[in-house]
Amino acid sequence: MVVFICRMARASDAQRAKRLNRARSLLRQRRHLALAVQQLAKSCSISQRQAYRYLERAQQLQGPVPVSAPKVAFTVKLSRILVHRLRRYAARARLTLSESVSRALMAMLDRGRRRG
Repeated sequence: MVVFICRMARASDAQRAKRLNRARSLLRQRRHLALAVQQLAKSCSISQRQAYRYLERAQQLQGPVPVSAPKVAFTVKLSRILVHRLRRYAARARLTLSESVSRALMAMLDRGRRRG
């Protein structure tokens, strides 16, 4: 007997944000929950169970979730000391390494824009 296991990829941050915003929109239209579950599942190509979970989370939102731009991985080489400091900073700030580096780079690039 051959068994095929199909694993679905996890949703990206942008997909999650779009789904939460769609769920929030359906709830604000005062849709019946069962109808909202069906509509969200169909429009996002997800299971009804997943749709229900998005709707549950959307009920707690104060406003729309910002949709972030897709991220691209790239490799850089840093000194061991700098990586150690970065990891310590990220842990203290409760951020991922990626978010820590992104914020630092944005601050540096924004500062450079103000000159001239």
